[in-house]
Amino acid sequence: MRAVAEPQQSQHDAAWKVVRQHLAVTPVVAAPQLGPHISLKIETFQPTGSFKVRGGLAAVAATLAADPGSEVVGASAGNHGLGLAFAADRLNAKVTVIVPRLASAAKVSALQQFDVRLVLHGEGYSEAEAHALDLVAREGGRYVSPYNDPDVIAGQGTIARELLDQVPNLGTVVVPVGGGGLVSGMSLGLEGTDVRVIGVESEASPSMSAAVAAGGIVPITVEPTLADGLAGNLEVGAITVDIALHNKVEILTVSEADIRSAMAFAAYKLGLVLEGAGAVGVAAVRAGLVAPNENGRETVVLLTGRNVAPALLDEVLHS
Repeated sequence: MRAVAEPQQSQHDAAWKVVRQHLAVTPVVAAPQLGPHISLKIETFQPTGSFKVRGGLAAVAATLAADPGSEVVGASAGNHGLGLAFAADRLNAKVTVIVPRLASAAKVSALQQFDVRLVLHGEGYSEAEAHALDLVAREGGRYVSPYNDPDVIAGQGTIARELLDQVPNLGTVVVPVGGGGLVSGMSLGLEGTDVRVIGVESEASPSMSAAVAAGGIVPITVEPTLADGLAGNLEVGAITVDIALHNKVEILTVSEADIRSAMAFAAYKLGLVLEGAGAVGVAAVRAGLVAPNENGRETVVLLTGRNVAPALLDEVLHS
């Protein structure tokens, strides 16, 4: 088990500084197609197509601040690796990304556009992560988890700071959940407010809801899912579970049919391409799982990623 601490205020401040230097504020737009007082925070407009570039920038910047010559090593199904790769390009850092052999072809192709060391290893994320940790043990550097890392969590939490400025009557934020880095960052960033944070995961990989229900991490069976970016068991000792429990984050699950329908709805009705992991919030709203706020306060759904393989998107749109 790796010892990981909750992010400190200094890490939140540093994350905000580097994100503001390198990323534009993503828009919030009304979504009457989903109902009254519902808006979308469009993180798919990020240069890598995913919110995870925020955590990548924060972690790489923090690594360089502590040791300018240090290498960052990450394991990723795609979007976390893209975030680290973008940060490497902007911050002139050395980055290695270990990607499972079965990762999305679209995400691997995007990674190949950056000047990073790209290693394909293992059939799934757990094997890629084990290889990344072994690489750090042998060669040195800093392993950066996609979610169980204080700088990554602080980086993802910069979305909360943007939302508080963009939506004065914010009542609820609907957040995709896999390992919990984003939902942790959002709940920490919204501490001291009365804004509800609702996490949404695929019922095919209910790792966070199982952990919240049990009061700690429990192993689950992971089934195939369109939301591949959210799939997998949680790392033992992951701080995201304690943060979710402490901040009373509600976790919802949606079906594969709901995710598929949400991806098609986003394309046809919203004019937006969403990968499965990026569509679970839309799926939850369309399934009637997110109760409206009182007094007309706004519900904001985070659209977190667009990096879906063309063949899969074509299948979803024509099924």
